[in-house]
Amino acid sequence: MKTAILFGATGLLGSHLLNLLVDNNEYDKIKIFSRKDIKTSNSKIETFVIDFKELEKNKDDITGDDCFFVIGTTRRVTPKKKDYIDVELNLPIKIAKVAKNNNIKSFVYVSSGGANADSRNLYLQNKGKAEKEIINLSFDFTAIIQPSLLLGGRKENRVGERIAKSIFKSLSFIFVGKLRPFKAIHANNVAKAIMHIIKNQLKDLFFTSDKLEDLSGIK
Repeated sequence: MKTAILFGATGLLGSHLLNLLVDNNEYDKIKIFSRKDIKTSNSKIETFVIDFKELEKNKDDITGDDCFFVIGTTRRVTPKKKDYIDVELNLPIKIAKVAKNNNIKSFVYVSSGGANADSRNLYLQNKGKAEKEIINLSFDFTAIIQPSLLLGGRKENRVGERIAKSIFKSLSFIFVGKLRPFKAIHANNVAKAIMHIIKNQLKDLFFTSDKLEDLSGIK
């Protein structure tokens, strides 16, 4: 039996992933690290309230087999550039380094479609830089998840994202062939694909929306 470590359990994708981890018989424990207390009665879940700016205080708790990083933010939620970079770039690298030092074998990082360390877009630049640092840590198994726009209901109200989702849905017929990696994908399908990737230790390293959609339907 294995222990999963999950950062970002309360988000759109993280909540779907948590449900699948709970239902998966290969895991007898899921450790959740969150800024706020998460109420749960499930015996498999162990919750840790953490101040990510003082990660060292919880480094000894970040132990297990498979670590999943699914934390993300927006400039509207985190308007200060320094704070935004801390969440999008520095945090996943810090957690990955702790995981590596604690001999965690597998690390799954949810990045973004179009991530590129040389991009002029700060969001894509942060994701690309974090990818490189995580890959360089050389876990026994690493998966970089690069979904396009995530579909599904969010708790927070993102007006721009709602408009983008509407456009993506109405123009979904365009995203075929070489454009398929940029097609919007439902968060639950990404979570299903991640579970398939980690179970089978797929060696592709990068998984774009088209690959994730295909993998989500494989039992």
